[in-house]
Amino acid sequence: MSPTYQTLTPDFSVAPQLQPDDMQALADAGFKSVIINRPDGEGGPEQPLSDDVLRAARAAGLQARYQPVVSGAITAADVAEFAGLLRELPAPVLAFCRSGARCTNLFVAARESGIDQTQG
Repeated sequence: MSPTYQTLTPDFSVAPQLQPDDMQALADAGFKSVIINRPDGEGGPEQPLSDDVLRAARAAGLQARYQPVVSGAITAADVAEFAGLLRELPAPVLAFCRSGARCTNLFVAARESGIDQTQG
């Protein structure tokens, strides 16, 4: 089964929690990069570790970064780091967390702050 994601711009999409096994499908769908915004352990022992997802992403040919952000507690530093990742990573980029909302909020905040330099 293919992972579910929501496209916000041609260069950026968000998704709920993904598994290591989803990374090849993302690469096959045309994504070039993945950002993990869900801290390890947030969802209990059933949540995959970021290291396992990062390893699977890289094996699928994706650029991948782990930027843990606490739900409901996004800081200006989180927004600036996220914007930097968007500038650094090849597009299209997919970011994921528990539901996709945190990644959406980071993306919107980066765009509104004027520090996001991505297209879309």
